[in-house]
Amino acid sequence: MGQGRGPRRARMGRRERAPRRAATAEPPAKGEAIRVGLQYPMAIEDLDAAGDGVGRVHGLVVFVPGAVPGDYGLVEMESVARRHGRGRLLRLLRPSPDRVAPPCPVADRCGGCQLQALDYQAQLRWKERRVREALRRIGGLASVPVMPVLGMADPWRYRNKAQYPVAAVDGHVAMGFYARGTHDIVDANDCLIQDPLNVEVANLARSLLDEHRVPIYDEGTGQGVVRHVVVRSSRAHRTAMVILVTNGPHLPAREAVVRGLAAHPAVVSVVQNINPRRTNVIFGDETRILWGASHLEDRIGPVRFLISPRSFFQVNGQQVEVLYEQARRDAGLTGGERVLDAYCGVGTIALYLAAGAREVVGIEAVPDAVADAQRNARHNGIHNARFLVGRVEDVLPGLVQAGQRFDVAVLDPPRRGCDPAVLEALARAGVPRLVYVSCHPESLARDLARLASLGYDTEQVQPVDMFPMTTHIEAVARLRRRDL
Repeated sequence: MGQGRGPRRARMGRRERAPRRAATAEPPAKGEAIRVGLQYPMAIEDLDAAGDGVGRVHGLVVFVPGAVPGDYGLVEMESVARRHGRGRLLRLLRPSPDRVAPPCPVADRCGGCQLQALDYQAQLRWKERRVREALRRIGGLASVPVMPVLGMADPWRYRNKAQYPVAAVDGHVAMGFYARGTHDIVDANDCLIQDPLNVEVANLARSLLDEHRVPIYDEGTGQGVVRHVVVRSSRAHRTAMVILVTNGPHLPAREAVVRGLAAHPAVVSVVQNINPRRTNVIFGDETRILWGASHLEDRIGPVRFLISPRSFFQVNGQQVEVLYEQARRDAGLTGGERVLDAYCGVGTIALYLAAGAREVVGIEAVPDAVADAQRNARHNGIHNARFLVGRVEDVLPGLVQAGQRFDVAVLDPPRRGCDPAVLEALARAGVPRLVYVSCHPESLARDLARLASLGYDTEQVQPVDMFPMTTHIEAVARLRRRDL
Protein backbone atom coordinates (compact mmCIF):
# COMPACT_ATOMS: atom_id res chain seq x y z
CA MET A 1 0.00 0.00 0.00
CA GLY A 2 1.14 3.58 -0.62
CA GLN A 3 2.40 5.76 2.23
CA GLY A 4 1.74 9.38 3.13
CA ARG A 5 -1.74 9.58 1.61
CA GLY A 6 -3.05 12.04 4.18
CA PRO A 7 -1.66 14.65 6.62
CA ARG A 8 0.26 13.36 9.60
CA ARG A 9 1.80 14.97 12.66
CA ALA A 10 5.52 14.56 13.26
CA ARG A 11 6.92 14.70 16.80
CA MET A 12 9.28 17.56 16.00
CA GLY A 13 7.53 19.90 13.62
CA ARG A 14 5.75 19.17 10.36
CA ARG A 15 7.45 17.10 7.69
CA GLU A 16 6.85 17.64 4.01
CA ARG A 17 5.64 14.60 2.05
CA ALA A 18 7.81 13.44 -0.82
CA PRO A 19 6.22 14.67 -4.04
CA ARG A 20 4.58 11.96 -6.14
CA ARG A 21 6.50 11.26 -9.34
CA ALA A 22 4.71 12.52 -12.38
CA ALA A 23 3.20 9.92 -14.68
CA THR A 24 5.79 10.22 -17.42
CA ALA A 25 8.09 7.85 -19.23
CA GLU A 26 11.17 9.52 -17.74
CA PRO A 27 13.30 7.16 -15.61
CA PRO A 28 14.22 8.19 -12.05
CA ALA A 29 17.39 10.21 -11.61
CA LYS A 30 20.49 8.13 -10.98
CA GLY A 31 21.09 7.64 -7.28
CA GLU A 32 17.54 8.63 -6.31
CA ALA A 33 16.06 6.41 -3.61
CA ILE A 34 13.28 4.10 -4.78
CA ARG A 35 10.31 4.72 -2.51
CA VAL A 36 6.96 3.17 -1.75
CA GLY A 37 4.14 5.20 -3.25
CA LEU A 38 6.20 6.71 -6.06
CA GLN A 39 5.58 5.90 -9.71
CA TYR A 40 8.24 4.68 -12.13
CA PRO A 41 8.25 3.80 -15.82
CA MET A 42 9.43 0.24 -16.19
CA ALA A 43 10.20 -2.28 -18.94
CA ILE A 44 9.01 -5.81 -18.14
CA GLU A 45 11.73 -8.29 -19.07
CA ASP A 46 10.43 -11.65 -17.85
CA LEU A 47 7.97 -13.53 -15.65
CA ASP A 48 8.68 -15.18 -12.32
CA ALA A 49 7.47 -18.67 -11.45
CA ALA A 50 4.20 -17.24 -10.09
CA GLY A 51 3.46 -15.40 -13.34
CA ASP A 52 4.27 -11.87 -12.15
CA GLY A 53 6.09 -9.56 -14.52
CA VAL A 54 9.73 -8.83 -13.67
CA GLY A 55 11.31 -5.42 -14.32
CA ARG A 56 14.06 -3.26 -12.85
CA VAL A 57 14.49 0.24 -11.50
CA HIS A 58 18.15 1.23 -10.99
CA GLY A 59 19.02 -2.47 -10.81
CA LEU A 60 16.36 -3.27 -8.20
CA VAL A 61 14.25 -6.25 -9.31
CA VAL A 62 10.55 -5.35 -9.17
CA PHE A 63 7.70 -7.87 -9.42
CA VAL A 64 4.58 -6.52 -11.15
CA PRO A 65 1.38 -8.65 -11.21
CA GLY A 66 -0.55 -8.41 -14.45
CA ALA A 67 2.44 -7.37 -16.56
CA VAL A 68 3.86 -9.52 -19.35
CA PRO A 69 7.30 -9.59 -21.00
CA GLY A 70 7.67 -6.72 -23.48
CA ASP A 71 5.31 -4.38 -21.61
CA TYR A 72 6.51 -0.85 -20.84
CA GLY A 73 4.32 0.74 -18.23
CA LEU A 74 3.96 3.05 -15.28
CA VAL A 75 4.35 1.16 -11.99
CA GLU A 76 3.60 2.37 -8.47
CA MET A 77 5.86 0.86 -5.84
CA GLU A 78 3.93 -0.99 -3.13
CA SER A 79 6.89 -2.40 -1.18
CA VAL A 80 10.66 -2.08 -1.30
CA ALA A 81 13.13 -4.51 0.28
CA ARG A 82 16.89 -4.71 0.04
CA ARG A 83 16.96 -6.98 -3.00
CA HIS A 84 13.57 -6.59 -4.62
CA GLY A 85 10.31 -4.69 -4.63
CA ARG A 86 6.69 -5.12 -5.66
CA GLY A 87 4.70 -2.73 -7.75
CA ARG A 88 1.25 -2.15 -9.21
CA LEU A 89 0.80 -1.59 -12.92
CA LEU A 90 -1.00 1.74 -13.22
CA ARG A 91 -0.95 2.25 -16.96
CA LEU A 92 0.55 0.65 -20.03
CA LEU A 93 2.71 3.15 -21.89
CA ARG A 94 3.62 0.64 -24.59
CA PRO A 95 2.01 -2.82 -24.50
CA SER A 96 4.00 -5.91 -25.36
CA PRO A 97 3.51 -7.28 -28.88
CA ASP A 98 2.69 -10.58 -27.12
CA ARG A 99 -0.07 -9.06 -24.96
CA VAL A 100 -3.62 -10.20 -25.73
CA ALA A 101 -7.00 -9.36 -24.23
CA PRO A 102 -7.95 -12.13 -21.75
CA PRO A 103 -11.25 -13.70 -22.86
CA CYS A 104 -12.26 -14.47 -19.26
CA PRO A 105 -14.16 -11.55 -17.63
CA VAL A 106 -12.60 -12.23 -14.19
CA ALA A 107 -9.05 -13.02 -15.37
CA ASP A 108 -7.65 -9.95 -13.61
CA ARG A 109 -9.04 -11.07 -10.25
CA CYS A 110 -9.16 -14.88 -10.31
CA GLY A 111 -6.11 -16.79 -9.13
CA GLY A 112 -6.76 -19.82 -11.32
CA CYS A 113 -4.97 -18.56 -14.45
CA GLN A 114 -1.88 -16.36 -14.48
CA LEU A 115 -1.06 -16.05 -18.19
CA GLN A 116 -4.27 -15.24 -20.06
CA ALA A 117 -2.88 -11.84 -21.05
CA LEU A 118 0.08 -13.50 -22.82
CA ASP A 119 -0.28 -14.93 -26.33
CA TYR A 120 -0.27 -18.74 -26.20
CA GLN A 121 2.82 -19.16 -28.39
CA ALA A 122 4.62 -16.70 -26.14
CA GLN A 123 3.52 -18.78 -23.14
CA LEU A 124 5.15 -21.84 -24.70
CA ARG A 125 8.38 -19.95 -25.39
CA TRP A 126 8.48 -18.69 -21.80
CA LYS A 127 7.87 -22.19 -20.42
CA GLU A 128 10.69 -23.60 -22.55
CA ARG A 129 12.97 -20.84 -21.28
CA ARG A 130 11.94 -21.56 -17.70
CA VAL A 131 12.96 -25.22 -18.06
CA ARG A 132 16.21 -24.27 -19.79
CA GLU A 133 17.10 -21.66 -17.16
CA ALA A 134 16.33 -24.04 -14.28
CA LEU A 135 18.68 -26.64 -15.77
CA ARG A 136 21.42 -24.04 -16.20
CA ARG A 137 21.00 -22.13 -12.94
CA ILE A 138 20.12 -24.93 -10.50
CA GLY A 139 21.53 -28.04 -12.15
CA GLY A 140 24.56 -26.66 -13.95
CA LEU A 141 23.27 -28.48 -17.04
CA ALA A 142 23.35 -25.76 -19.67
CA SER A 143 24.40 -28.20 -22.41
CA VAL A 144 21.38 -30.51 -22.02
CA PRO A 145 19.12 -30.21 -25.10
CA VAL A 146 15.68 -28.76 -24.22
CA MET A 147 13.14 -29.31 -26.97
CA PRO A 148 10.35 -26.88 -27.93
CA VAL A 149 7.29 -27.30 -25.71
CA LEU A 150 4.59 -29.65 -26.95
CA GLY A 151 1.52 -27.42 -26.65
CA MET A 152 -2.18 -27.74 -27.45
CA ALA A 153 -3.86 -26.85 -30.73
CA ASP A 154 -6.75 -25.44 -28.67
CA PRO A 155 -5.54 -24.44 -25.18
CA TRP A 156 -8.99 -24.03 -23.60
CA ARG A 157 -11.63 -26.22 -21.91
CA TYR A 158 -9.13 -28.93 -21.01
CA ARG A 159 -9.57 -29.57 -17.27
CA ASN A 160 -11.49 -32.70 -16.26
CA LYS A 161 -11.60 -31.77 -12.58
CA ALA A 162 -13.04 -28.64 -10.96
CA GLN A 163 -12.61 -27.84 -7.25
CA TYR A 164 -14.85 -24.91 -6.34
CA PRO A 165 -14.74 -23.32 -2.88
CA VAL A 166 -18.12 -21.94 -1.82
CA ALA A 167 -19.19 -19.12 0.47
CA ALA A 168 -22.42 -17.46 1.58
CA VAL A 169 -22.67 -13.91 0.20
CA ASP A 170 -25.82 -11.82 0.79
CA GLY A 171 -27.82 -14.95 1.52
CA HIS A 172 -26.78 -16.79 -1.63
CA VAL A 173 -24.10 -19.30 -2.60
CA ALA A 174 -21.01 -17.78 -4.16
CA MET A 175 -18.83 -20.25 -6.04
CA GLY A 176 -15.69 -19.82 -8.08
CA PHE A 177 -11.98 -19.65 -7.38
CA TYR A 178 -9.90 -17.75 -4.88
CA ALA A 179 -8.60 -14.32 -5.77
CA ARG A 180 -4.85 -14.48 -6.09
CA GLY A 181 -3.06 -14.59 -2.74
CA THR A 182 -6.33 -14.59 -0.75
CA HIS A 183 -9.21 -16.82 0.27
CA ASP A 184 -11.74 -14.37 -1.16
CA ILE A 185 -13.93 -16.17 -3.69
CA VAL A 186 -14.26 -14.64 -7.15
CA ASP A 187 -17.83 -15.62 -8.00
CA ALA A 188 -18.08 -16.89 -11.58
CA ASN A 189 -20.58 -18.84 -13.64
CA ASP A 190 -17.98 -20.13 -16.07
CA CYS A 191 -14.29 -21.06 -16.29
CA LEU A 192 -12.70 -21.15 -19.72
CA ILE A 193 -10.11 -23.82 -18.89
CA GLN A 194 -12.73 -26.19 -17.46
CA ASP A 195 -14.59 -28.82 -19.43
CA PRO A 196 -18.05 -27.26 -20.05
CA LEU A 197 -19.63 -30.31 -18.41
CA ASN A 198 -17.84 -29.51 -15.14
CA VAL A 199 -19.17 -25.96 -15.24
CA GLU A 200 -22.71 -27.04 -16.07
CA VAL A 201 -22.87 -29.60 -13.26
CA ALA A 202 -21.21 -27.29 -10.72
CA ASN A 203 -23.77 -24.56 -11.47
CA LEU A 204 -26.54 -27.11 -10.97
CA ALA A 205 -25.06 -27.99 -7.57
CA ARG A 206 -24.89 -24.30 -6.66
CA SER A 207 -28.55 -23.73 -7.57
CA LEU A 208 -29.64 -26.78 -5.53
CA LEU A 209 -27.68 -25.68 -2.46
CA ASP A 210 -29.25 -22.22 -2.83
CA GLU A 211 -32.76 -23.54 -3.40
CA HIS A 212 -32.71 -25.81 -0.36
CA ARG A 213 -30.91 -23.30 1.89
CA VAL A 214 -28.08 -25.68 2.73
CA PRO A 215 -25.75 -23.93 5.23
CA ILE A 216 -22.45 -22.93 3.64
CA TYR A 217 -19.18 -23.28 5.54
CA ASP A 218 -17.51 -20.13 6.89
CA GLU A 219 -13.73 -20.35 7.12
CA GLY A 220 -13.58 -17.66 9.78
CA THR A 221 -16.00 -19.24 12.24
CA GLY A 222 -15.68 -22.90 11.27
CA GLN A 223 -19.48 -23.09 11.11
CA GLY A 224 -21.70 -24.22 8.25
CA VAL A 225 -21.79 -27.40 6.20
CA VAL A 226 -20.72 -27.37 2.55
CA ARG A 227 -17.08 -26.37 1.98
CA HIS A 228 -16.36 -27.29 -1.65
CA VAL A 229 -18.15 -28.55 -4.74
CA VAL A 230 -15.86 -30.84 -6.75
CA VAL A 231 -16.81 -32.15 -10.19
CA ARG A 232 -14.85 -34.79 -12.11
CA SER A 233 -15.73 -35.56 -15.72
CA SER A 234 -14.83 -38.33 -18.15
CA ARG A 235 -13.54 -37.20 -21.52
CA ALA A 236 -14.12 -40.68 -22.93
CA HIS A 237 -17.72 -41.14 -21.81
CA ARG A 238 -18.95 -37.55 -21.17
CA THR A 239 -20.11 -38.46 -17.67
CA ALA A 240 -19.55 -36.68 -14.36
CA MET A 241 -19.09 -37.35 -10.64
CA VAL A 242 -20.14 -34.72 -8.09
CA ILE A 243 -18.40 -34.55 -4.70
CA LEU A 244 -19.85 -32.37 -1.94
CA VAL A 245 -17.21 -31.71 0.72
CA THR A 246 -18.87 -31.09 4.07
CA ASN A 247 -17.81 -29.97 7.52
CA GLY A 248 -19.37 -33.02 9.17
CA PRO A 249 -21.48 -36.09 8.41
CA HIS A 250 -24.85 -34.26 8.37
CA LEU A 251 -25.92 -32.83 5.02
CA PRO A 252 -29.22 -30.91 5.28
CA ALA A 253 -31.70 -31.54 2.45
CA ARG A 254 -29.51 -34.42 1.33
CA GLU A 255 -32.26 -36.33 -0.46
CA ALA A 256 -33.44 -33.29 -2.42
CA VAL A 257 -29.93 -32.22 -3.41
CA VAL A 258 -28.94 -35.74 -4.47
CA ARG A 259 -32.19 -36.17 -6.41
CA GLY A 260 -31.59 -32.90 -8.26
CA LEU A 261 -28.01 -33.82 -9.17
CA ALA A 262 -28.95 -37.35 -10.22
CA ALA A 263 -31.54 -35.93 -12.60
CA HIS A 264 -28.76 -34.51 -14.80
CA PRO A 265 -28.28 -37.01 -17.65
CA ALA A 266 -24.46 -36.92 -17.46
CA VAL A 267 -24.16 -37.36 -13.68
CA VAL A 268 -23.40 -40.97 -12.75
CA SER A 269 -22.25 -40.52 -9.15
CA VAL A 270 -22.96 -38.24 -6.19
CA VAL A 271 -20.49 -38.42 -3.31
CA GLN A 272 -20.08 -36.82 0.10
CA ASN A 273 -16.60 -36.29 1.49
CA ILE A 274 -16.37 -35.33 5.17
CA ASN A 275 -13.65 -32.92 6.27
CA PRO A 276 -14.23 -31.51 9.78
CA ARG A 277 -10.71 -30.09 10.17
CA ARG A 278 -9.85 -26.38 10.16
CA THR A 279 -7.50 -26.72 7.22
CA ASN A 280 -6.88 -25.56 3.66
CA VAL A 281 -6.77 -29.19 2.48
CA ILE A 282 -9.90 -29.87 0.45
CA PHE A 283 -10.65 -33.52 1.20
CA GLY A 284 -11.11 -35.33 4.47
CA ASP A 285 -10.52 -39.00 5.20
CA GLU A 286 -14.10 -40.28 4.99
CA THR A 287 -16.01 -40.63 1.71
CA ARG A 288 -19.60 -41.80 1.27
CA ILE A 289 -21.32 -42.72 -1.99
CA LEU A 290 -24.75 -41.05 -1.80
CA TRP A 291 -25.99 -42.23 -5.17
CA GLY A 292 -24.72 -44.02 -8.25
CA ALA A 293 -21.31 -45.43 -9.11
CA SER A 294 -18.33 -45.59 -6.79
CA HIS A 295 -15.94 -44.77 -9.65
CA LEU A 296 -15.82 -42.71 -12.82
CA GLU A 297 -14.31 -44.38 -15.88
CA ASP A 298 -11.98 -42.58 -18.30
CA ARG A 299 -9.24 -43.55 -20.76
CA ILE A 300 -5.63 -42.71 -21.49
CA GLY A 301 -5.01 -44.09 -24.96
CA PRO A 302 -6.32 -47.67 -25.00
CA VAL A 303 -6.19 -48.09 -21.21
CA ARG A 304 -9.35 -47.67 -19.13
CA PHE A 305 -9.14 -46.24 -15.62
CA LEU A 306 -11.61 -46.39 -12.75
CA ILE A 307 -11.24 -43.11 -10.88
CA SER A 308 -12.30 -43.00 -7.24
CA PRO A 309 -13.46 -39.68 -5.73
CA ARG A 310 -10.11 -38.74 -4.16
CA SER A 311 -7.65 -40.54 -6.42
CA PHE A 312 -5.13 -38.64 -8.55
CA PHE A 313 -5.74 -38.57 -12.28
CA GLN A 314 -4.13 -36.19 -14.77
CA VAL A 315 -6.50 -33.26 -15.33
CA ASN A 316 -5.72 -32.72 -19.02
CA GLY A 317 -6.99 -35.82 -20.80
CA GLN A 318 -5.71 -34.75 -24.21
CA GLN A 319 -2.19 -33.78 -23.20
CA VAL A 320 -1.66 -36.72 -20.84
CA GLU A 321 -1.51 -38.94 -23.91
CA VAL A 322 1.16 -36.66 -25.36
CA LEU A 323 3.08 -36.84 -22.07
CA TYR A 324 2.86 -40.62 -21.73
CA GLU A 325 3.71 -41.20 -25.38
CA GLN A 326 6.88 -39.16 -24.83
CA ALA A 327 7.71 -41.29 -21.78
CA ARG A 328 7.08 -44.47 -23.80
CA ARG A 329 9.39 -43.33 -26.62
CA ASP A 330 12.10 -42.29 -24.16
CA ALA A 331 11.86 -45.67 -22.41
CA GLY A 332 12.78 -47.32 -25.72
CA LEU A 333 10.53 -50.32 -25.11
CA THR A 334 10.78 -53.28 -27.49
CA GLY A 335 8.63 -55.76 -25.56
CA GLY A 336 11.38 -57.49 -23.60
CA GLU A 337 12.12 -54.94 -20.89
CA ARG A 338 11.41 -55.06 -17.17
CA VAL A 339 10.25 -51.59 -16.17
CA LEU A 340 10.20 -50.03 -12.71
CA ASP A 341 7.59 -47.31 -12.11
CA ALA A 342 8.69 -45.38 -9.04
CA TYR A 343 6.04 -43.16 -7.42
CA CYS A 344 3.49 -45.09 -9.49
CA GLY A 345 0.40 -43.58 -7.83
CA VAL A 346 -2.74 -45.23 -9.21
CA GLY A 347 -0.68 -46.92 -11.93
CA THR A 348 -1.46 -44.69 -14.91
CA ILE A 349 2.05 -44.71 -16.42
CA ALA A 350 2.73 -48.35 -15.51
CA LEU A 351 -0.45 -49.58 -17.16
CA TYR A 352 0.09 -47.34 -20.20
CA LEU A 353 3.57 -48.86 -20.69
CA ALA A 354 2.63 -52.46 -19.89
CA ALA A 355 1.69 -53.41 -23.47
CA GLY A 356 5.22 -52.61 -24.64
CA ALA A 357 7.14 -54.30 -21.82
CA ARG A 358 7.77 -57.79 -20.51
CA GLU A 359 6.85 -56.70 -16.97
CA VAL A 360 6.15 -53.48 -15.11
CA VAL A 361 6.60 -53.17 -11.34
CA GLY A 362 5.10 -50.13 -9.63
CA ILE A 363 6.09 -48.90 -6.17
CA GLU A 364 3.91 -46.44 -4.23
CA ALA A 365 3.86 -45.44 -0.57
CA VAL A 366 0.07 -44.79 -0.41
CA PRO A 367 -1.89 -48.05 0.05
CA ASP A 368 -5.14 -46.66 -1.38
CA ALA A 369 -3.35 -45.65 -4.58
CA VAL A 370 -1.87 -49.14 -4.94
CA ALA A 371 -5.35 -50.64 -4.47
CA ASP A 372 -6.60 -48.40 -7.31
CA ALA A 373 -3.66 -49.47 -9.50
CA GLN A 374 -4.38 -53.16 -8.89
CA ARG A 375 -8.07 -52.62 -9.59
CA ASN A 376 -7.26 -50.86 -12.88
CA ALA A 377 -4.91 -53.66 -13.93
CA ARG A 378 -7.74 -56.16 -13.42
CA HIS A 379 -10.20 -53.83 -15.17
CA ASN A 380 -8.00 -53.89 -18.29
CA GLY A 381 -6.99 -57.54 -18.12
CA ILE A 382 -3.33 -56.52 -17.76
CA HIS A 383 -1.38 -59.39 -16.20
CA ASN A 384 2.22 -58.20 -16.56
CA ALA A 385 1.94 -55.31 -14.08
CA ARG A 386 2.25 -55.67 -10.32
CA PHE A 387 2.20 -53.03 -7.63
CA LEU A 388 3.97 -52.90 -4.28
CA VAL A 389 3.25 -50.72 -1.25
CA GLY A 390 6.20 -48.91 0.28
CA ARG A 391 8.80 -46.22 -0.22
CA VAL A 392 10.98 -46.72 -3.29
CA GLU A 393 14.18 -46.36 -1.27
CA ASP A 394 12.99 -49.14 1.05
CA VAL A 395 11.45 -51.55 -1.47
CA LEU A 396 13.90 -51.33 -4.39
CA PRO A 397 17.02 -52.60 -2.54
CA GLY A 398 15.08 -55.69 -1.45
CA LEU A 399 14.03 -56.41 -5.04
CA VAL A 400 17.61 -56.09 -6.26
CA GLN A 401 18.88 -58.29 -3.41
CA ALA A 402 16.34 -60.90 -4.47
CA GLY A 403 17.93 -60.93 -7.92
CA GLN A 404 15.50 -58.68 -9.80
CA ARG A 405 16.96 -56.31 -12.40
CA PHE A 406 15.29 -53.51 -14.33
CA ASP A 407 16.09 -52.25 -17.81
CA VAL A 408 14.22 -48.95 -17.41
CA ALA A 409 12.95 -46.94 -14.45
CA VAL A 410 10.27 -44.27 -14.76
CA LEU A 411 10.10 -41.61 -12.04
CA ASP A 412 7.05 -39.36 -11.63
CA PRO A 413 7.53 -37.73 -8.22
CA PRO A 414 5.51 -34.93 -6.58
CA ARG A 415 6.52 -31.28 -7.01
CA ARG A 416 9.27 -31.50 -4.41
CA GLY A 417 11.07 -34.09 -6.54
CA CYS A 418 12.76 -37.32 -5.51
CA ASP A 419 14.16 -38.17 -2.13
CA PRO A 420 17.95 -38.45 -2.59
CA ALA A 421 17.76 -42.00 -1.25
CA VAL A 422 15.56 -42.95 -4.25
CA LEU A 423 18.16 -41.71 -6.73
CA GLU A 424 20.93 -43.49 -4.86
CA ALA A 425 18.91 -46.74 -4.80
CA LEU A 426 18.39 -46.54 -8.58
CA ALA A 427 22.11 -46.01 -9.14
CA ARG A 428 23.02 -48.91 -6.84
CA ALA A 429 20.50 -51.09 -8.67
CA GLY A 430 22.37 -50.36 -11.91
CA VAL A 431 19.25 -49.38 -13.90
CA PRO A 432 20.67 -48.48 -17.33
CA ARG A 433 17.92 -46.08 -18.54
CA LEU A 434 15.79 -43.59 -16.64
CA VAL A 435 12.76 -41.57 -17.69
CA TYR A 436 11.98 -38.72 -15.30
CA VAL A 437 8.51 -37.14 -15.59
CA SER A 438 8.49 -33.83 -13.71
CA CYS A 439 5.86 -31.23 -12.84
CA HIS A 440 8.40 -28.73 -11.43
CA PRO A 441 11.43 -27.56 -13.46
CA GLU A 442 13.42 -26.47 -10.42
CA SER A 443 13.22 -29.80 -8.58
CA LEU A 444 13.86 -31.59 -11.89
CA ALA A 445 17.08 -29.60 -12.39
CA ARG A 446 18.25 -30.41 -8.87
CA ASP A 447 17.56 -34.13 -9.29
CA LEU A 448 19.19 -34.33 -12.72
CA ALA A 449 22.32 -32.79 -11.19
CA ARG A 450 22.26 -35.42 -8.44
CA LEU A 451 21.85 -38.16 -11.03
CA ALA A 452 24.80 -36.75 -12.98
CA SER A 453 26.95 -37.21 -9.87
CA LEU A 454 25.66 -40.80 -9.65
CA GLY A 455 26.73 -41.66 -13.18
CA TYR A 456 23.75 -40.69 -15.37
CA ASP A 457 23.82 -38.36 -18.38
CA THR A 458 20.67 -36.46 -19.33
CA GLU A 459 20.25 -36.89 -23.08
CA GLN A 460 17.20 -34.69 -23.61
CA VAL A 461 14.41 -32.82 -21.84
CA GLN A 462 11.02 -32.52 -23.56
CA PRO A 463 8.57 -30.04 -21.94
CA VAL A 464 4.83 -30.72 -22.35
CA ASP A 465 2.21 -28.05 -21.69
CA MET A 466 -0.37 -29.77 -19.50
CA PHE A 467 -1.77 -26.54 -18.04
CA PRO A 468 -2.22 -23.75 -20.62
CA MET A 469 -2.89 -20.26 -19.26
CA THR A 470 -1.01 -21.11 -16.06
CA THR A 471 2.68 -21.05 -15.12
CA HIS A 472 2.85 -24.83 -14.65
CA ILE A 473 4.89 -26.96 -17.04
CA GLU A 474 5.66 -30.68 -17.15
CA ALA A 475 8.77 -32.17 -18.70
CA VAL A 476 10.11 -35.61 -19.59
CA ALA A 477 13.85 -36.19 -19.20
CA ARG A 478 15.68 -39.13 -20.79
CA LEU A 479 18.83 -40.39 -18.99
CA ARG A 480 21.37 -43.13 -19.59
CA ARG A 481 24.11 -44.60 -17.41
CA ARG A 482 27.46 -43.19 -18.39
CA ASP A 483 29.37 -46.49 -18.07
CA LEU A 484 27.27 -48.40 -20.62
